[in-house]
Amino acid sequence: MGVDDGELIARSLRERAVFAEIYDRHERVVFRYAARRVGVVRAEDIVSETFLVAYDRREIFDGSADARPWLLGIATRLIGKLSREEARAWRGMVAADLARVDEDPFHAADDRLDAGRVAGRLGRMLARLPAGDRDALLLYAFADLDYAGVASALGVPVGTIRSRLNRARRKLRAALPAGDVEENHGRDFVPTPSTE
Repeated sequence: MGVDDGELIARSLRERAVFAEIYDRHERVVFRYAARRVGVVRAEDIVSETFLVAYDRREIFDGSADARPWLLGIATRLIGKLSREEARAWRGMVAADLARVDEDPFHAADDRLDAGRVAGRLGRMLARLPAGDRDALLLYAFADLDYAGVASALGVPVGTIRSRLNRARRKLRAALPAGDVEENHGRDFVPTPSTE
């Protein structure tokens, strides 16, 4: 195995160019997470600013082998500054989905209308969640972090993350009809309890 992130970041304090390896390793993960939260256009700015902040603050990195939770925590805080844009992005995604209904074959129109209705309700519920609950849920669902990774990204204990995810899950499930959360295509957006 090669050099871990902690070693690279420590080396970058003496050899600044080494930090480029951290960017190369984690840019795609940060971009995917940010794009899901604020859209592709804004994600590019979030990624750039995330790595600028990380570079400027690399001397306070905790030295762990994986910088991903640290970087996603920075990105989450930057996204928090864009909460109004986040709400607009959700409304835009719903509008785009509804606009495509006319292009779908007739037999799939009902499914698309149902998906648009659920996405709209889900977007409104996400916007109403407390910021800490929303950030924990979206880091878990979009960034594919485990509970410990989410806790590290947000700088809170794992027990707090368990509570936040449980609370967010209950609120989202209450907002959706029972059949709307049963199918799981990939990582469960409304996470169920785990043994992590």
